[in-house]
Amino acid sequence: MVILSIPIFNFSLNRLISSIMFLVVLFSAPHFSLSLSNKPYFDPNLVLIGDAKFTNNSFSIQLTDPKNSSPSSGFVIQKKPIKFLSSNSRPKRPLSFSTEFSFSISPHNGDGMAFLLVSRKFMRKFSKESFGVSKESPFFAVEYDTFFDENLGDVNSNHVGIDVGSLLSVKTSNVSSINLVLNSGAKLHSWIDYDSSSKRLEVRLTKSGLSRPYNPLLVYRIDLGDMWRSGEVFVGLGSSSGNSMQTSNVYSWKFKTRSVPKWLHSQPADPRVFSDVRSEEKGENKRWVCVLGFLSGLIMMIGCGALIAIVIVFMWAIYENSRETVVTIPAKCTVQPGDFKYQKIDVVINDNSVDVKH
Repeated sequence: MVILSIPIFNFSLNRLISSIMFLVVLFSAPHFSLSLSNKPYFDPNLVLIGDAKFTNNSFSIQLTDPKNSSPSSGFVIQKKPIKFLSSNSRPKRPLSFSTEFSFSISPHNGDGMAFLLVSRKFMRKFSKESFGVSKESPFFAVEYDTFFDENLGDVNSNHVGIDVGSLLSVKTSNVSSINLVLNSGAKLHSWIDYDSSSKRLEVRLTKSGLSRPYNPLLVYRIDLGDMWRSGEVFVGLGSSSGNSMQTSNVYSWKFKTRSVPKWLHSQPADPRVFSDVRSEEKGENKRWVCVLGFLSGLIMMIGCGALIAIVIVFMWAIYENSRETVVTIPAKCTVQPGDFKYQKIDVVINDNSVDVKH
């Protein structure tokens, strides 16, 4: 009994140590607070970091508060981390996700807001600038940037960008192209979808209350599974005011993941680009279709040829049999009726018989 109790105790002790370390890391973050489970427009078990706080009777989250601190930075994070590659399944199934949130940014020249994927190190390296991220810890961000910085290659002060481990965006899209202004103070709604099978990330943006746009504002190909491997990743929304009085508010946020076998994965968020995503597979399928079509045609031709040959042989056999058959037809009588004669002949019979009397 003692031998069996040791691994159970060690297992429980390891889980206890991990839980304590997680709480220590979280509580070491500045202005840490836990969310309540009765927020109707948010996922349960959220964590608020920095200047982030619930406002409007917990119907919204204010990420920055430049009146109390400058620069101001806040972060709302899902308490439970995710893994893009599960180490428990064989083969490993890559993780896909979809998220949507409504937000507003006040009319000031702050940094704006960002959707972030960060490592556990982020908790210890939380910054008051640049959406709260630090160069010392890896991160992935979709930034809704309202500050023009030539050093970072910004196209303007109203764009959406993709950041991979650096605030220098690898790809950007001008929000003015869809007649929207990020820091207008109006409520906006954004959707972000990542498909692990196609390695495709799509960003959509529109005014709050309108339907989801069919065309994405920004599309970027990235393998998040290769970037994060089986490490734990925290998901959140962050904002920083910079040297301005900009405030950012979040009014709703939903985040969900999906992990399915590769042969059962769903189509990308934009069905019209499905053919582009799998063009190589379609090309290979077309080659197979051509080969199968050729073989089918060849088999059909051989079958038709064999059928025609059988019919020809059958007709030839009938023809040959008809030549060998002998039909006997009686010859026509050549004797004419006038060739016969009738002659009277007298016949004398002598009766020498003896009468017999009884």
